[in-house]
Formats: sequence, C-alpha cells, structure tokens
Amino acid sequence: MSVNPKNNRTRRRNPRNTTKRRIDINSEAIDFKNTELLKKFVTEKGRILPRRITGMPSKLHRKLVQEIKRARNVLLLK
Repeated sequence: MSVNPKNNRTRRRNPRNTTKRRIDINSEAIDFKNTELLKKFVTEKGRILPRRITGMPSKLHRKLVQEIKRARNVLLLK
C-alpha cells in the first residue's frame, strides 16, 4: 500500500487475480506436429497464452512459441 500525499489516505493496489495452470511437459514432447498439445496453449482466437497464465518456465515457453509459429506456417494450426 502506498500513501497518497494529497489526502493522506492509503491506496490499494490491484493485484492480478490470475490462476497458473502449472503444466509439466517434457521438452521433447513440444513439437510442431503435436497439435493436440499446442492447442492447449492457444486461445480460441489463435493467440498464444502468456507465461503468467500457463506457468511454464521461460525456456520451455520460448520453445513452445517457436513450435506454435512453425505449426502455423505449415498450416497445422490456425
């Protein structure tokens, strides 16, 4: 909490109310041909879910994003 200097009232910060999914996946399982796995990390509109929602480590998330984009280029994903 921080104090507003104008009226000396405390101001509440709005914490994010997101739930992490925490999915443990092998790095070998992430492949552009494995569309069932990749669809779990893509919204209905086709956007890739961020790390703060999926709860994946950054290294795995970068690989996942790369494979999703590769699957899009081969037209396996929309």
